[in-house]
Amino acid sequence: MIRSMTAYASAEATGPAGTLSCELRTVNHRYLELSPRLPDDLRAFESQLRERVAARLSRGKLDLTVRRTGDARSDSLQVNRALLARLAELNLDMAAQFPGLQVQLTELLRFPGVMQQAQSEPEEQRAALFDVLDRALDALSATREREGATLAVILHERLDAIERVVADVRGWMPEIRAVLRARLEARLADLKQPVEPGRLEQELVLQITRTDVDEELDRLSTHIAETRRVLGLQEPVGRRLDFLMQEFNREANTLGSKSVDARSTNAAVELKVLIEQMREQVQNIE
Repeated sequence: MIRSMTAYASAEATGPAGTLSCELRTVNHRYLELSPRLPDDLRAFESQLRERVAARLSRGKLDLTVRRTGDARSDSLQVNRALLARLAELNLDMAAQFPGLQVQLTELLRFPGVMQQAQSEPEEQRAALFDVLDRALDALSATREREGATLAVILHERLDAIERVVADVRGWMPEIRAVLRARLEARLADLKQPVEPGRLEQELVLQITRTDVDEELDRLSTHIAETRRVLGLQEPVGRRLDFLMQEFNREANTLGSKSVDARSTNAAVELKVLIEQMREQVQNIE
């Protein structure tokens, strides 16, 4: 199944550990490159998170952001009583030195560290993180598959066009060879000196050998069949397709270099255009 490397997805889950949102953005990349941004209390799970993502994705540059937007528990806030007691003592000491000093309880509660967020158990935090991550990955995979299906249609259309060009060139070859023979006969006829017996056949064989593109056409047909097979595989195929695009381009270049006819020259140019269009799409395939 073809999957695009360019996609976006998000998910949100609320549980005892609070409300977590996970946002995923992926673009094409030669390998899997993960850039996670996690709340401080979840960074301990980064290694496990990387393994979980790698089990689902094989290529792409992935920006992963997890945010905590709230806490669902009513007892989520706790008072650091030891710190509050120390502050109260300091307040009494200062009041003795400065009789006019008055400090309200609310001001003490606002002191950094007095009010603390209740911490969830590590296993509870891990479960909450992976729950929202899995939901986001499911959504991301669905998006990548939808976009991949569109890419597959485009690639099949280009393969059909390449196949038509190859068939056209095959059909022209007998006529091209006949034209080569006529040209060679005309050149030999212009020679003032007598032509050795068999010279025409020798020169004709040499010319046809230099301009023979049957091998290139056969290889193009093989690449077409292989690309269609790869497109049907149920695994990441981006690297295979990238290699095949290089092979396609090599045969198109050779076909153009051997061309002795305007039609085959134009065909080689058209092939290169179609192959480049395919190559651009392949860069986005996982």
